[in-house]
Amino acid sequence: MEFLNLSHPDDRVDFATAVQRGLGRGRGLYFPERIEPLADVDAVLDMDFVSRSGHLLAGLAGLDPGLAQRLVTSAFDFPIEQVKVGEAVHALELFHGPSLAFKDFGARFLAACLAEFSDGAPTTILTATSGDTGAAVAHAFHGLPGVRAVILYPRGRISPLQEKLFCTLGGNVHTVSVDADFDTCQALVKEAFEEESLRQELGLNSANSINVARLLAQVSYYFESVARLGGTAPVFCVPSGNFGNVTACGVARALGLPMARILAATNRNDTVPRYLEGGDWAPRATVATLSNAMDISRPNNFPRVEELARRAGIPIGEYLDAVAVDDADTREAIRALDADGYLADPHSALAWRALDQSLRPGETGVFLCTAHPAKFAEVIEDTLGRTLPLPPALAAVRDLPVLSAEIPGDFAALRRELRSA
Repeated sequence: MEFLNLSHPDDRVDFATAVQRGLGRGRGLYFPERIEPLADVDAVLDMDFVSRSGHLLAGLAGLDPGLAQRLVTSAFDFPIEQVKVGEAVHALELFHGPSLAFKDFGARFLAACLAEFSDGAPTTILTATSGDTGAAVAHAFHGLPGVRAVILYPRGRISPLQEKLFCTLGGNVHTVSVDADFDTCQALVKEAFEEESLRQELGLNSANSINVARLLAQVSYYFESVARLGGTAPVFCVPSGNFGNVTACGVARALGLPMARILAATNRNDTVPRYLEGGDWAPRATVATLSNAMDISRPNNFPRVEELARRAGIPIGEYLDAVAVDDADTREAIRALDADGYLADPHSALAWRALDQSLRPGETGVFLCTAHPAKFAEVIEDTLGRTLPLPPALAAVRDLPVLSAEIPGDFAALRRELRSA
């Protein structure tokens, strides 16, 4: 299986090389050259989650089946839950891993891949986070020999408990608070990859969803959702910032997974909904919202979504629906779900609201729950007027000091930090 650089299609590599490089030439995104529909989707849906995931990733990545199974078994060692929260609506809970967020799937699979493919040379994992990626990457790579993880995040734009979950580990995890928004953090990461001398000196790799290993790992839980629905083709509503999770849903669709529609739910950073409505790609300045992990105006993965639409032979506006939900409606969604006995974090509640507004008669909906509500205790408590108990993972770090370095949002400062860390 070859992976091509979407910006430079002549840049073609195997999966291991794509994973180790992170980004291709010219900051290009690697993507499978082809995605073949499964011969027997029903048989695949009948498999258990870990076995099915190994089977899917062996095919998508061109891996030996035994190796794929071993990687998945070590990475996916925590549960998934799917909860019915309405007559035709289900919550796919993806936050039962060590960092209490869906990104544990991709980060842990990526860490397993890099450990398998490593030639022993020191590696620096450089990534930017708008909230949840940081904790998932930090926990996946913490203590891994020969690897240093450097994680950038926008100062003051993630929740205090999100910050504590990954900025208190120390060791080989180096966290950097940037006086800028997430889009700036993401641009700094890309610039570092463009500086070839720095890339070689530090052995740079990325753990953002720009790394194709993280992206492909996320395909697995869409199949699990449909398996639990008995094969029903749902509308998947995905809370969306960088659009990696939507891309994974599209890959599942290309494999033949039954689904009615893909619905991306954004907050006020609504570049994609406006683009699908009017045809103009016009990112605005990123604004801070309650759903801070989605505070992204320039979604890096969107070229992959457009590539999937091109391969499907349909316009992007028919391939993907998108709805923007503001903070007031997000709070109302938290209250409405709580009144029905379901507690959701702001990102998950936002996705439920978008699905509730968009679901058609006779359709079944699944909204992705991407983070444990206690990670956003301040928002939930302010909205609902009651105190939330903290799960053990958050209670253990609540009172620990934050170990982050602080830099302005410019590349010279990042370069100095990378060389001194």
